[in-house]
Amino acid sequence: MYKTKNDLPEKVRTQVVTLLQERLAEAVDLVTQAKQAHWNVKGPSFIALHQLFDQVYEHAGEHVDLIAERIVQLGGIAEGTVRVAAKRSRLPEYPLAIAAGKEHVEALSRSLAYFGEEIRKGIDQADEVNDKDTDDIFTEISRSIDKDLWFVEAHEQ
Repeated sequence: MYKTKNDLPEKVRTQVVTLLQERLAEAVDLVTQAKQAHWNVKGPSFIALHQLFDQVYEHAGEHVDLIAERIVQLGGIAEGTVRVAAKRSRLPEYPLAIAAGKEHVEALSRSLAYFGEEIRKGIDQADEVNDKDTDDIFTEISRSIDKDLWFVEAHEQ
C-alpha cells in the first residue's frame, strides 16, 4: 500500500483493496467474455446481438476503470492484467466453441448474473467497513450490470 492522506484507516483501505482486486479480476474477465461473444455470434439475430454484446463490453470496461481507480485512490496497486484476471476470476468459464446467438446469450447472461451477485456482496462488505464511496461505486456497477443482464436475457424470451 502506498501512503495517502485518504482518511480511511489503513486497515479498512487494505480490506477494501483486497475486495476490489477480486472484483477487478472478474470485471476484466467480463470484458473479454463480452468481446468473445461480440466477435463470434452468428444467426438470425446477428446484428442485434453483435451490437448488444459490444455495449456490454463497453460498460464492463467502464466498470474496470471505476474499480481500478478506486484501488489506486486507496493506496493500492490495481492488478488488472489479463494474466492476473485469469488466475483470480471466478466467473463461469466462457465456452469458446459456440456460435449461435442463443448460446452466447446463455453464456454471457450467466456471467453477468454471477458478476452482479458478487458486486452486490461487495456493496454489503464495503458498507460493513464503513467505506461509503466503494459502496456507492459497487451500487453504480450493480445497476448497470442488472440493466445489461436484462437486455441480454430479453433475447432468451
